[in-house]
Amino acid sequence: MIKRGLLAIGLLVFYQQVVAQNATKYSNEFLNLGLGARSMGMSNVAVSLIDDVTAGYWNPAGMVDIQDKVQASFMHSAYFAGIANYDYLGIATKPTENSALGLTILRFGVDGILNTLDLIKNGEINYDRITQFSAVDYAFMAHYAQTVQLPGSHRYSFLEDSKLSWGVNTKVINRKAGPFATAWGFGFDAGARLTGLKYGWSFGVMAKDITTTFNTWRYSFSERDKEVFAQTGNDIPIHTLELTLPRLILGAGKKWDLDKFEIVTSTDFEITTDGKRNTLIKSNPFSIDPRLGAEFSYKLKDKEDKISLRVGLGNIQKEMNKKGKRITSMMPTVGVGIKIKSFCIDYALTEIGDMSAGLYSNVFSVRFGFDAAKLKK
Repeated sequence: MIKRGLLAIGLLVFYQQVVAQNATKYSNEFLNLGLGARSMGMSNVAVSLIDDVTAGYWNPAGMVDIQDKVQASFMHSAYFAGIANYDYLGIATKPTENSALGLTILRFGVDGILNTLDLIKNGEINYDRITQFSAVDYAFMAHYAQTVQLPGSHRYSFLEDSKLSWGVNTKVINRKAGPFATAWGFGFDAGARLTGLKYGWSFGVMAKDITTTFNTWRYSFSERDKEVFAQTGNDIPIHTLELTLPRLILGAGKKWDLDKFEIVTSTDFEITTDGKRNTLIKSNPFSIDPRLGAEFSYKLKDKEDKISLRVGLGNIQKEMNKKGKRITSMMPTVGVGIKIKSFCIDYALTEIGDMSAGLYSNVFSVRFGFDAAKLKK
């Protein structure tokens, strides 16, 4: 058994090294930005905690714990002083008590890019020939989750009330750079979550791009475009293939219920398989990026309603400061939220670049749900 395990690990490492030679390390990176102001306010710590419609993105196994028959959410975030926009729409439903279905749509785009290929013709400059185009990334995800019986749970006291769930994602990716380039990609994710443990503990695991996600690019240029490219010394792209290698996220969280207050703390460890990265723990081919998050909630008159404050810390790495000295940098996040019945509105402030440059992102998300049986009453 041990020999088989070692052989499987060896084959995995060999496969990753072979595929990585042709892989693009940061392919489909827009899918790693995060989703939902609650999780983003906690530095994207979510794998073990998530229990709402956004679980389809973070860990589909968490969808079985949504509190409504149908739940929907949307989010808007502006990056780089509004140059780029990141939008999300998701919906999930529970056809049975122990299963859930969901759909997620993501869009990350830069609009209004100037196309100056026709600015100069026959030595004449004409600004009326400038047009605009967009560079846009789309992801369409379908989710399924189900609860299963945990073997041997009745034998151990700390597992008596536990619940094990699993979930899968099927995703289709479409990327466009105006009329010049289009890519289609396909991939799969899988996750599991163990909740209801003694002392408020929960654990989660999420395997992203488990079969390696493939993006195939096609380029389309007119003869005029090719002529301008040649005159300016630019290469004309040909059909290309991008490979997004698997990554594994392990998470653990704990909840304290203190009558009028609720405290949730969690940590995630993201393990990438595409070579050495600038993370806290780095090696080849695996690198590990740890994140920490916490949520402090005050319960209102109805204890299901609450106001929350969130903090997080992640993206721990080495970098050079302005004086040329190597330092350890970290990315803090903060957020707030309010939940009234089945309606939630959340806000997060996330730092996505050098703190001195003030490159912050404001994230807003709304979540709401309804239950046909409750509405009938």
